[in-house]
Amino acid sequence: MEKSIEHLRWRYAVKQFDPVRILPKEKIGGLKHAFNLTATSYGLQPIKMVVVKNKDIQKKLVPCSYGQPQVEDASHVLVICIENKIDTAFITQYFERVKQVRGTSKAILKPFEDSLVQSFGKMKIEEIKIWATNQAYLALGNLLSYCALAKIDSCPMEGFLPEAYDKILGLGKMGLTSVLVLPVGYRAKTDPFSKMEKVRKEVDESIIEIF
Repeated sequence: MEKSIEHLRWRYAVKQFDPVRILPKEKIGGLKHAFNLTATSYGLQPIKMVVVKNKDIQKKLVPCSYGQPQVEDASHVLVICIENKIDTAFITQYFERVKQVRGTSKAILKPFEDSLVQSFGKMKIEEIKIWATNQAYLALGNLLSYCALAKIDSCPMEGFLPEAYDKILGLGKMGLTSVLVLPVGYRAKTDPFSKMEKVRKEVDESIIEIF
């Protein structure tokens, strides 16, 4: 079995973090790059990640996380957010970046740019929000895999109050809405779940092969 699979077996949703151990800067840097390198639909990246490393703020977030202590005890709390406004300017900015990075001519890019502007212009705000949230889940999956490979403990959370998080972190002023939370750090030696076997279906029960 390849080593990366063993790393994925090692990963679990941590219930108790060691509140004293702090992730080094290079591991946080790796998490930032892993987030930024996540594949997103059309490459538009309608998501941002807020990195919280402030025990006072983390403590305030616990009641907004249904009392889950991981939020306070973790080394850092990663809050995955979606952009509130995906408009023509946002799409145009992306294509300007493509032009800058790849040197692709405007003539080649314009038809695709116009197509996206037209497509998103027809979508309702709620539809765009759902689309952007789907991209946030892609980022979460990427981060969880990176955590496993880098031996960073984590606990993915959907159970929190986004409006309360947004208020405490001032996300509205940044044009963002929180959708997912990922405390990261090091598991506590007292966490009983760290010794438990991972519960999954057998591979042939969850995989269908078509030849």
